[in-house]
Amino acid sequence: MLLTLLLVAGWPLARTIWFSFTDARLGRIGENAFVGFDNYLAYFDGQWLGVLADGLWWQSVWNTVWFTLVSVSIETVLGMIIALALNQVFPGRGLFRAIVLIPWAIPTVISARMWNWMLHDQFGVVNDLLMKLGLIAAPIAWTANADTAMWAVVMVDVWKTTPFMALLILAGLQMLPDDLYEAARVDGVHPVRVFFRITLPLIRPALMVAIIFRSLDALRVFDQVYVLTSAASDTMSMSVYARQELVEFQDVGLGSAAATLVFLVIALVIVVTLVAARLRLGEAGER
Repeated sequence: MLLTLLLVAGWPLARTIWFSFTDARLGRIGENAFVGFDNYLAYFDGQWLGVLADGLWWQSVWNTVWFTLVSVSIETVLGMIIALALNQVFPGRGLFRAIVLIPWAIPTVISARMWNWMLHDQFGVVNDLLMKLGLIAAPIAWTANADTAMWAVVMVDVWKTTPFMALLILAGLQMLPDDLYEAARVDGVHPVRVFFRITLPLIRPALMVAIIFRSLDALRVFDQVYVLTSAASDTMSMSVYARQELVEFQDVGLGSAAATLVFLVIALVIVVTLVAARLRLGEAGER
C-alpha cells in the first residue's frame, strides 16, 4: 500500500517540485534548464519576478483563506445543527439521513454548473424568486459582480458540503454513552447546558477531524471557483492560479511553483491544526 501511495502521489509531487526549479514550458518539457528559485522569487533588471512577487498570487491566497474560514465555519455550525436533529429518534429518520446526503453525492462540477444557471441574472430562478418576494428590485449578477461572486461561491460550497460535516459529526454523536444524558435528564439540566458541558466536549475529536478534512478540501478549492466565476481575479483561488500559469500561459515552471506553494500551505495548516488539537486534547485530559 505504501508503495502504491508513493507511486500515485509521491512521484507526481516530486516531479512537480522538480519542475518548479526549471524553466519548463508545456511544449518543451524535456528541454528545460535548472533555474533554482527564480520561479518563486527572483530579482532581475530592477524588478522582482516569480510567484511570490505576483500580486495576483497573494490575491488568490487571500481569496482561498477567506473562502476556507467562512465556508468551513458556516458548514460546521449547520452540520452540527443537522447532525443533532438527525440524531434524534423520529419516524422516517433513515429517509431523512439519505436525503440530506444528496447534495454531497452530486459531483462538484455538476452542482457548480447547476447553481451557475440558478444564479444567472437573466434566467436564474434565484433572482426570480427574490424579486417575487420583494427582496430585490432588479436581477443581480451574483457570479459576475465582484461584491457578490465570492459569497455565491461560498453559498454553493455550503449547500454541497454541509452534509459531509453533518455525517462526520453524526458519527461522533452516535458513539456517545446514553447514561450521561439520562443522568443529566434526572438532574434537570437544561438541554443547552447539556450540549455545551457534555455533548460538545465528547465529540471534540470527531469535530476536529471533520474540520481538518473540510479545511484541507477548501484550501484546494478549484471546481466551484472556476465554473462559477470563470477564474476572475477577484475570486481566483490558489489552485486556479496554478492552473492558469500551467495551462493558459503554458509555463510549467511557474505553474509547478504555484502548485508546490499550495502543497506547502496545506501542509502547514495540517501541522498547525494537529499541534493545536493535540494541545487542546492534552489540556482536556489533564483537567
